[in-house]
Amino acid sequence: MFQFLLDILNNRAITTPVLAWFLAQSIKFIYSYIKNRKPDFRKFIDSGGMPSSHTAFTVSLATILGIHNGFSSDIFALSVIFSLVVMADAAGVRRAAGRQAEVLNKLVNSSEHIQLDKQLKELLGHTPVEVFAGAALGIITGIAIN
Repeated sequence: MFQFLLDILNNRAITTPVLAWFLAQSIKFIYSYIKNRKPDFRKFIDSGGMPSSHTAFTVSLATILGIHNGFSSDIFALSVIFSLVVMADAAGVRRAAGRQAEVLNKLVNSSEHIQLDKQLKELLGHTPVEVFAGAALGIITGIAIN
């Protein structure tokens, strides 16, 4: 059992993406702290914002797999396609859902007949710049860990 845990902790294809995600979430926390002058620990788990932690996670995985298995390997190709799907989702579908939540919140706030328990979360997706920053962080993390 102990060897199994050590094998997981020594697997860079697991630890590198986790580190990239943690770094992205930490950047969000620090930026929020500087901007608002108070800690917001939800930034460690919230989606949305700069940089995209989902993108950093998947791109760091692709980077480390490319370094270890070759950039012409099937597993690298698979991880790149996976990263592109995640990035398209972050900048497309989830961003659109966030904009829809913003509109719905405005409608609910201006209506006497519609009520929600709480406002819908508006910061779901990412701008292209946030996705690009997440990709850059993922590549840098993958290279640095190697």
